[in-house]
Parts: sequence; C-alpha cells; structure tokens
Amino acid sequence: MDHLFLRACRRQPVPRTPIWMMRQAGRYLPAYRAVRAKASFLEMCRTPELACEVTLQPIDEYGFDAAILFSDILITLPAMGIDVAFPEAGPKIGTPVRDSAAIAALHVPDPEAELPYSLEAIRQIKKGLAGRVPLIGFAGAPLTMLTYAVEGGGSKDYAHTKKLLYGAPKDAHALLDKLARTCALFLEAQVKAGADCVQIFDSWGGIVSPGDFREYPLRYAKQVIAHLRTTCPGTPIIYFVNGCAPYLDDYASSGADVLGVDWRVGIDEVRRRVGDGVALQGNLDPGALFAPPAEIRARVADILARAGNLGHIFNLGHGVLPETNPEHVRAMVTAVRELSAT
Repeated sequence: MDHLFLRACRRQPVPRTPIWMMRQAGRYLPAYRAVRAKASFLEMCRTPELACEVTLQPIDEYGFDAAILFSDILITLPAMGIDVAFPEAGPKIGTPVRDSAAIAALHVPDPEAELPYSLEAIRQIKKGLAGRVPLIGFAGAPLTMLTYAVEGGGSKDYAHTKKLLYGAPKDAHALLDKLARTCALFLEAQVKAGADCVQIFDSWGGIVSPGDFREYPLRYAKQVIAHLRTTCPGTPIIYFVNGCAPYLDDYASSGADVLGVDWRVGIDEVRRRVGDGVALQGNLDPGALFAPPAEIRARVADILARAGNLGHIFNLGHGVLPETNPEHVRAMVTAVRELSAT
C-alpha cells in the first residue's frame, strides 16, 4: 500500500501534503446526525454496521487521505470493569477509580472476546474502503484514560488525578500499567483486524509538569509503543499529546513515527526541537474553521510554509468542533491540496 498518508508517516517524499482529520465523523456532518438520530452514541460504537457507515462518510464527502475508526477513547473502560455513560454533556463514570482496591479489581480485557464490535467494524470498514485510503485505528493513552477513570468525567483542575499521581504514586503506576496493557492489546488487535496505522490519543497528557510528563504520560506511551513494535512490526504509530509544547525534547523520544501537534505551538518550532527523525501531524486551530474561507486558506498556507515537506500530515490541532460549517471543512481540504501541490 503506497498511500500518501502512509508515505508521509514514514517520512518519504510525497507529491503533496496528505490530509485527514481527527474526529472525522461528528456532529458537524448532516449524514452523521441522520445516523445519530436512530441510535445512541454507545450503540453506534458497538454496532459494526453503524460504525462502518459513519467512518466512511467523511471519506465519501471530502476524500481525505486516511479514514479513522469511529469509536471512542473510553470504549475499553467498560471491558476493564468501569461503567461509562455517554450523555450529551460528556462521558460520566458512576464509580470513579480512586484507591488501591478499586485499581486491583480492574482487569486487562481480551479485545477479541470483550471488544469484538470494534474489530468487526474495522473488517467491515476495510471492505467498504476497498483500498481507496488506509484506515487508522486508535485508543486512548494511559494517562488520559486515567484522568477519566479517576475524575469520573471531564475536569478543569484534575484534582483527583493529581491526588493519585502525587499522593499515591504506587497506585497511580499500578493503574497506568493496566491501562497501558489494555491500550497495547487493543491496538494490536486493531492492526490484526486490518488497521493500517494506529494513533494513541493523549488528550490530557499536557496537564502535568515536564518532569512528571516523563514519569507518567510518556513512560506509559512508550510501553504501548514498545509492545506494538514487537507485535505489529512496520505498522506506523502516531502519538498525539494535546498541550505538547512544554515537552518537545522528551516528546521526540516516544518512539512513534508521527507526533501530533496542537495549535498552541508553531509547527516550525516543533520541527526545530524534535529534529528530522519523526514526521509531524497538525496543526490548525479547530476554531479557525469558523473563519471565512479566505482566512482559512491563509492559515493553511502559513502552516504548510512552516511545516516544510519532511514528513508532514496536515490536520487540525485537535478534533473538529461540532458547530463547524461542513463547507468550511471543504475549503480547508481544497486549500491544503492546491497549496501543497504547487
């Protein structure tokens, strides 16, 4: 398979900058909303036919250079023994995991037995793609998963998380190890089901100090990546840390093929700090898609100029916002293709 996206992951010359988007299937697409009206979010994640349908929608609509599995980073938590609900306000965990007994009660699930719907969705998506573009599988990174499990949902200050990390580090490491093994096995199973590339999402990896980044998010992301290097040799791995700017020197040591970059740091600064040994992905501010198409094009041009042509995949700096006008997404895609081809 010689798709633009995979070649960029491996830092090979490509005729233009490939593009795909985090959270491709979402509430900004009318076709997605039509499916969502028939089923709950969790039902969509657990029904392979529906997950396949919404995964293919952005490919059919915009022609991105890669598809990403429709699922959720928290999909593995119920299989570990943590109940998760998905109301419109965001995920909620009824009984947060905050002590050694609760951590000990969790188990590392067998993906084939306990997450079969995600793997079947991958098999169906691959058939639906029919070789048009590669498929990216994904999972939540250990530290990000810990924050949800411990906080019981989203948080502004992550007080419970930091109480565990700094007040009970032995328990924190025990929980992170279970989460890392869960993440690694799930991504391995996704590759074996047909995923061409995998991404590790550390949406909240940026909540700690630089020293603690090495001790917690990076340490366990490396554990996942090392497992995949052994079990899935040759599969490109993307690691995304939201808020990566304070950690760039350490970020480069993750072992991933591609580092995701959020919009809070210039992508040229990232390249200068991490060197040429890794591809970069990013990093348009999702909010910039609220701008007029001419301004979107100007911002795309700026990122392309800063990124250069050494292993760059154009992307948003985080997921597309639900209120985004779909035609502004199209304007961004058009700008990337026209400007990177010149």
